[in-house]
Amino acid sequence: MKSEHAFGLENAGWPALLVNASAVVVHANPAARKLFGPALEGQAPKLSAIWSPENSRTAEQFLAHWEGAPVPSVPLKFKAWDGRTVGYLVGICSSAGAAGKDFALQLVVETPPNSRIQPADAGSAHKQKLDCALQLARTVALDFNNALTSILGHTSLILSKMEPAHPWRASLIQVEKSAAKAAEIANDLGTFSRQEKEVRTQVAGNLNSLLQRSVEIFQQNAGPQTAAWTLQFDRKLFAAKFDEAKMQQAFIKILDNSIQALRENGRITLQTRNIELAEPTQDRNVQLAAGSYVCAEISDNGCGIEAEVLPRVFEPFFTTKRGPAHRGLGLAWVYGIVTNHGGGVAISSQPGAGTSVRVYLPAEKKIVHDEGLASDDLTGNQTILMVDDEDLLLTMGQTILSSYGYRVITATGGQKALDVLAQKEPKVDLVITDLVMPAMSGRELIEHIRQISPQTRIICTSGYVWPAGQENDGTYLQKPFTSQDLLLKVKQALRAK
Repeated sequence: MKSEHAFGLENAGWPALLVNASAVVVHANPAARKLFGPALEGQAPKLSAIWSPENSRTAEQFLAHWEGAPVPSVPLKFKAWDGRTVGYLVGICSSAGAAGKDFALQLVVETPPNSRIQPADAGSAHKQKLDCALQLARTVALDFNNALTSILGHTSLILSKMEPAHPWRASLIQVEKSAAKAAEIANDLGTFSRQEKEVRTQVAGNLNSLLQRSVEIFQQNAGPQTAAWTLQFDRKLFAAKFDEAKMQQAFIKILDNSIQALRENGRITLQTRNIELAEPTQDRNVQLAAGSYVCAEISDNGCGIEAEVLPRVFEPFFTTKRGPAHRGLGLAWVYGIVTNHGGGVAISSQPGAGTSVRVYLPAEKKIVHDEGLASDDLTGNQTILMVDDEDLLLTMGQTILSSYGYRVITATGGQKALDVLAQKEPKVDLVITDLVMPAMSGRELIEHIRQISPQTRIICTSGYVWPAGQENDGTYLQKPFTSQDLLLKVKQALRAK
């Protein structure tokens, strides 16, 4: 059976089934299990076990005949657990699963016995089609993220080992940029497909470390450049709560705007400082309540922004840049990320003299020291167990981690991972597991590990964000990720022991 996290209709109020091309029911939601009972139990229950002979085709013939486009309703009959024959209008859509095509069947509208089946009302049909589209979008986003993780992982690893003057470096940088752009699309698709929006946990941390990593990532991906960089960080910076991945995206967007504005002898300066306000204060468009803040300021000496344009820079789809690649979403995205953290973004600029962007985040008056991780401090010799149902990702993870000295064991599922952990040798120091896997989900695997080996550190990976209220002691790594992202998370998790 597939994990509930791989099936977007798990909590639907109507029966829903996930069926493979061989007409085997690989997952049934609670409403379907309630309707069909024991017929859906066992290792590989067949759709034919609940399929009524009153249907014009067998279950296998129906799936083979169906051409693949989502349809608003198909009248079908089924055998309920109590012996009744029940009629439903069924919505169906398909997606490419790990072992071939999967079909999602939604039994949305029940029809009275011995009556002429009428089409579903407009509202039900619309909801049914939307649910099919959302399920398909989830599956596409998940598969897309897995492929991009492999591309980004291998590409960033090669770039980290390649000489700066290598003739192929520029092409690899373009590959990485394209994969990063595709990752944004996959993220947007995943966000669209989630009807119940999830919230990533914000953890108190040191913004200096995040800014340092953002600069390193940006410099590596931006290719050859002549800009001079100055970093002036307050080494006793207050702790701020932030979603690391989202804030990193925001800072990289700001840096991208700064580098594009530079001319000859360009210079970019990053500063951090603590701010304590005894009364409300305003900085440009940002109204700050009394309290403690950390401020990250990114300044450049570029072309600046015209006075009449400055008030519009946060508007979605507004841009002064030319070309189809510029959608005018960069600063609007930054604004959304920062304000979702309870902070604000202020911009001041003078034409011909440069621009300064100030990011304010609410802070606590306590110090979180820099982790001090550098790019040459990512090696290790511990044993890592990597668990994923995608061979591409296991190969990618093993290649990256082993090249930095780690011993890597791979497992293609939760049970195989538990078999490895049950052995006394080698002792596993860290488990990296995907959250969405068939048979045993990552969360189920984590629960088992907590019982048999509570001291083992865990990193969770997924193309989906971590739902609120589901935190655990592990570290979360959002797919897709680069080799540097993976190595940093591994180092952080092992240092926490």
